[in-house]
Amino acid sequence: MSNPAFRFDHVHIISETPHASAAWYVDMFGATIAKDTVARGAPQIFVELGGTTILIRGRRPGEDPTQGKPIRPYADFSSHNTWGTDHFGFLYQGDLTAFCATLRAKGVTFPVELKHGVGGSLLCYVAAPDGVSIELMQC
Repeated sequence: MSNPAFRFDHVHIISETPHASAAWYVDMFGATIAKDTVARGAPQIFVELGGTTILIRGRRPGEDPTQGKPIRPYADFSSHNTWGTDHFGFLYQGDLTAFCATLRAKGVTFPVELKHGVGGSLLCYVAAPDGVSIELMQC
């Protein structure tokens, strides 16, 4: 049994264009903007999606963020091939193939196209702003 004292709270993304990135989650996934603030000299936007908060903030004074490596497919898996967070994922209730067609029509790219994963579930990886990779898996 996991420790009940813990509950997942948020994913934190540093963005060169935080308002545009937040708008992408709204336009592509139907997320909502819960709060748009400034913290420590940078925009900080709270985006709600699937019961999770995606906190997107801009560059803070003195920071000089670098771009991460894009995710890429290997023989039978996908990876950014760097240490740290590789991606985050959402379960999608519905026809994932049709949803991906809608995303593609809006210009979304898929570094890993629809495929069947280890357990047989249909999944793909979406290239989100700021070098973020999002796994979508049909449930």
